[in-house]
Amino acid sequence: MLPIGPLMIEHRLIERMIKIIENELNQIQEKNEINPIFIDNAVDFIRTYADQTHHGKEEDILFRELKKKDISDKHRKTMEELIDEHVFARKTTGDLVEAKENFINGDRDAINIIIKKMQTLTEFYPKHIDKEDNHFFRPIMDYFTKDEQNELLKEGQVFDRRMIHRKYNSVVKDYEYARELLSKEQKDDWINYI
Repeated sequence: MLPIGPLMIEHRLIERMIKIIENELNQIQEKNEINPIFIDNAVDFIRTYADQTHHGKEEDILFRELKKKDISDKHRKTMEELIDEHVFARKTTGDLVEAKENFINGDRDAINIIIKKMQTLTEFYPKHIDKEDNHFFRPIMDYFTKDEQNELLKEGQVFDRRMIHRKYNSVVKDYEYARELLSKEQKDDWINYI
């Protein structure tokens, strides 16, 4: 399997979630009411799966290695656009969380921002995925030897194995910091041994 194979498979799950978000968006527009738990779950999916896991493998593995290659200006420009798009998705998701919190705290007008941010995400992801799947991933594989491709695939598998540990390590650390049970200076590199 090429190292882009798992990334493209992950795209299929992201597309399915985007359809669910789109369905929820339609209900919000019909009822003029939000389900904060759904938004929390959608945000968790986007942040953990789409961003940390999926975009993490793209940026921290594939793009890192691609930057070491003598690639065409077109591919370099596309890679930079994709990185900018990842930043845009993170910002939009953060804005959605903020709008949801404002709504919960009594700002009924925040529903308009929630709708806008959900629309933005449901329009963004299909275009972003199409760019990667159909215009970037396949041609950039030519920059890597078969051995390099295999190494990228293996590194992606290790990255995935560590992801659940990263997520819940972060949850625990956030609680520890909030309760002043752990200082930010304490070493926390155990994840590297998994």
